[in-house]
Parts: sequence; C-alpha cells; structure tokens
Amino acid sequence: MLCFLVVVLGAYVRLTAAGLGCPDWPGCYGHLTPSGAAHDAAQGAYAGRPLESGKAWREMIHRYAAGTLALVIVAIAALAVRARRERPVSLPLAFTLLAAVIVQALFGMLTVTWQLTPLIVTAHLLLGLTTLGLLWWLALSLPASPWGASSLGSAGRALRGGAASIASARHLALLGLVALAVQIALGGWTSSNYAAIACPDFPMCQRAWWPPADFRDAFVLWHGLHLDYEGGLLGNAARTAIHLTHRLGALVTSAALILAALFTLQQRGLSGARYRAWAVLGALALQLLIGVSMVLRGFPLWLATAHTAGAALLLLAVLALLRYLSAR
Repeated sequence: MLCFLVVVLGAYVRLTAAGLGCPDWPGCYGHLTPSGAAHDAAQGAYAGRPLESGKAWREMIHRYAAGTLALVIVAIAALAVRARRERPVSLPLAFTLLAAVIVQALFGMLTVTWQLTPLIVTAHLLLGLTTLGLLWWLALSLPASPWGASSLGSAGRALRGGAASIASARHLALLGLVALAVQIALGGWTSSNYAAIACPDFPMCQRAWWPPADFRDAFVLWHGLHLDYEGGLLGNAARTAIHLTHRLGALVTSAALILAALFTLQQRGLSGARYRAWAVLGALALQLLIGVSMVLRGFPLWLATAHTAGAALLLLAVLALLRYLSAR
C-alpha cells in the first residue's frame, strides 16, 4: 500500500511541475525540510531556481514516503534472511526487491540532478512500478496470505486437470503483462516529454485521424546532459507522434488483456482464476475510462493522477492472474 502511494505521489509531483521543487538530492537546498531552506541564504547557490515552498514540500513528501518504503523493504530482506530455514519468502525475490529499491533511489537522484531527462524520468516510473509488482508478487506468495497457499493449492489441482489449457492461459497472461509494460513505458515517455496535451480531442487527434507527426524525433532517447527538460524540448509534431503511439499501444494492450481474461474465463474448474480475470477486465475498463475522460475534460490534475493509479491497479490485477496461473 505504501509503494502504491509512492507511485501515485510521484505522478502528482510530476504533474504539478514539482519535480525540481528541490534541485538537489536527497535534501532540499541543503536541508532536510523546505522550512529550513526558506530561512537559509544558501539557496542562493540555485539562483536560477528560487525556492517555491509548495513545490518543495510536494517533492520532499514524496521523498519521505519513498525513504520509508526503502526501510520497509530492507526490513523484509532482513526477515527473509532470518527465516531462511523456514523459507516463507523466497530469498532471491527478497534480494531482487532490495536491489530494485536501491536502483530506484539512484534514478530518483538522477531525475533531479539531470533536470528531468525524459529517459531517466521514464525509467524512474518503470522501476517504481517494478518495485510495486515485486512487492505484490511477494504478498501473493506468502503462505498465510488469503491470496496465497490455500488458493494456489486449488490452482495446482486444476492445473493437473487441464495442463494444456492452463499453460495457454498463462502464456496469454504473460503476453498481456509484456504489452502492459510497454504501454506503461509509452505513458511515461508521453508524460516526461509533455506530450499528453498534443491530442486535446478524442477519438480524433487535432481534428484528424492522423495529424502531422514526427516519429523520427519522437523517440530519440538521449539529447545530452546539461539541458533543462522541464516543459519539454520536442516540437509539436514529435509530441503528437508520441501521443498517437500511446493511443495505438492502448488498443494493442487492451486486445491482449481482453484475450487473456476471456480465455481464462472459459476454462472450467478455475474459480479463483475467474475472479482475477474479472479483476483484469474491470481494471482495464476503469483505466480506459480515466484515459478518455482525461482528454475530454481537458486534462484535469486529479484525472491525470488517477491515470497513473489506474495503471498500477491494472498491473496488480494482471500479476494476480499470472501468479495464480503459474502455481504448481
């Protein structure tokens, strides 16, 4: 739950242009809080970025939450080592989670020090959702979890009854997960390049089904250091190309997830899988509704933030389905 909050807070910080509210890391103008920075002439070292209290507090609250999450994950790894004989948690999974949060902290630092470089911002989002996914997979694997051993035992019995069908459902769910990961990356690239408003209408874009778009410049991953990416560097045609690709990705991802869910619903003897398949369809419908409403209503902040939350919920639903189908 804390990791979900951190992901949503990160989106809110990004959408309120507070990503550089504190231009240094891990503190804020050399202090632990923006209040300390407000009374210190040291902020003169960042003359080009005077302190804006609201943005600084949003950025630091996100950092406080992320730091707390890191401590929780360190504790999980320590407990996994302590209980290694009983093995309630996979040690490789616990250490992968620990490594993920360490790398995520590094990218959090680079996001600020490299002034919102789109590649780093997108990677930061992907690593945040990877951390969320790993925590969720760990929770689903715990023996005492209501989603864990008792449910997975019935999955194993069903698996013996129709191994080929279950394997097909698992492969389709995995395909849907890959499609969703690519689509989330496209969403991060859209946001980090300020391309969301390139298509202010729906289902058309700029009153055309295929407006002028520059795909050549749209996906150049690296433009160099020492550039301020706040507000974006790309022209309108490149931003339009990014937005169009994100919309096309939504169609492909939706098709993949619907196929996986409907195939699973057709299999007999998998009542637990049916609930998870319906959860995938529900989360997908919610995310599509948020995305369309966001465009039609002029990209209000609360809907734009909810769009990231919807992506996280959809990821959790797909992982729950895949974890169930992967049981032995």
